[in-house]
Amino acid sequence: MNESEHTHFETRIRERLAELQQMSASGQQAQAVVELDQQAVGRLSRMDALQNQAMAKAQQANRDVETRRLLAALERLDAGEFGYCEDCGERIPDGRLNLDLAASKCVSCASG
Repeated sequence: MNESEHTHFETRIRERLAELQQMSASGQQAQAVVELDQQAVGRLSRMDALQNQAMAKAQQANRDVETRRLLAALERLDAGEFGYCEDCGERIPDGRLNLDLAASKCVSCASG
């Protein structure tokens, strides 16, 4: 991988990490404890709030997984291993890397 490609992917990974961090910060309120005060909120409203809270927690879990994968991709980038399949060692096409910045396997190894 040449210096231009290295810079391109590092920039894209860091931008995506910043986006994830921003989304996590804005999603904190949605994950807050739902008040179960029947006088303040009706039963259906509480159920809706609980469902929204569960969805927010699931979205945060997905963001956490993506963050870990992107941090691992940065480590591979620094080690000179980014863009190469961790199983067979073949070059991962840039098209695949542009779709999934954290891809660590070529299509053949990922599907097998």
